[in-house]
Amino acid sequence: MTEVTSALGLAPDQVRTMLESASLAPSVHNTQPWRFRLLPDRIELHADMERKLIATDPDARELRLSCGAALFNLRVALQGLGVRPLVTLLPGQAAPGALATVRRGGTVRPDDEMRALLRAVPARRTNRRPFFESGVDGRQRHALVRAAELERSWLHVVATREEVARMKHFVRRAHQIQLADPDVQAELRSFTGHRPGAGDGVPPASAGVRPAAQDEWAFRDFHPGADHDRLPGKDYESNPLVLVVCSHYNGPLGELQAGQAMQRVLLTATTLGLSASFLSQPIEVAGVREELRRELGGMLVPQTVLRIGYSSPVPATPRRPIAELLLESSDSTT
Repeated sequence: MTEVTSALGLAPDQVRTMLESASLAPSVHNTQPWRFRLLPDRIELHADMERKLIATDPDARELRLSCGAALFNLRVALQGLGVRPLVTLLPGQAAPGALATVRRGGTVRPDDEMRALLRAVPARRTNRRPFFESGVDGRQRHALVRAAELERSWLHVVATREEVARMKHFVRRAHQIQLADPDVQAELRSFTGHRPGAGDGVPPASAGVRPAAQDEWAFRDFHPGADHDRLPGKDYESNPLVLVVCSHYNGPLGELQAGQAMQRVLLTATTLGLSASFLSQPIEVAGVREELRRELGGMLVPQTVLRIGYSSPVPATPRRPIAELLLESSDSTT
């Protein structure tokens, strides 16, 4: 396996710290579909296409979204080390196969906001447990919307009763389509349940509670094959804050930008004491995704749906060893 080397003028231990932060980004079923190439003058971000979920994410949209989230963590970690990141998305022949390159753009002293985001990187969790019924206030909503705007994306707040009803319909319809797809369900099973020693996937401790008929929203069952009932008093909340992360245009560039915006929103939520999970089914089913896009006016491209609220703490999910994430200087996974 490739060893961590120096890059961007940083020592190997600093580079390892930076990559560990990048690897803490969220991904569908915690697949962690990213790889990195370390060179003296740049760090390249590549998609690990062997981790693409062919049935759930056939066009690799969410894979690139996840890579965008890892890129944002990388940027934050670099600033924590005093390096101003200079990012090029889809660099083409300058770095064949790469989704992004990061070069040294001088030095920087992180401000209070960036330091808070840096502290939030290891604290952020995808929280699949029921949320409390207490709501998210206007100040917090504004901070989340601003976070997306800073990353050249848009955060749509599902606010009115009519919008909430339509979003519930989109989530439930896409969920039913995926339940009827044996390949989608097989991918879910392959990354959930008891998998001792696994460095990826969603273990039972991070799976939340099992969905039930009375739930207002349609949630994935991350307890495949488990035979247990929901405990009394463990129902999901009726009215979470639901947000749609959108890009301003379609395609890989928009997905990478939206992934960075998604991660900035999630880290900002963490700094505010909020929890988050995903209602990504409407994005994964192409027909429903297009209906959602029309619902949003047709100009914005929905990239993921977030559920935000207050909840009890959850443990971290496993992560792959850093050595598995590194590419040799001549290797490519795309």
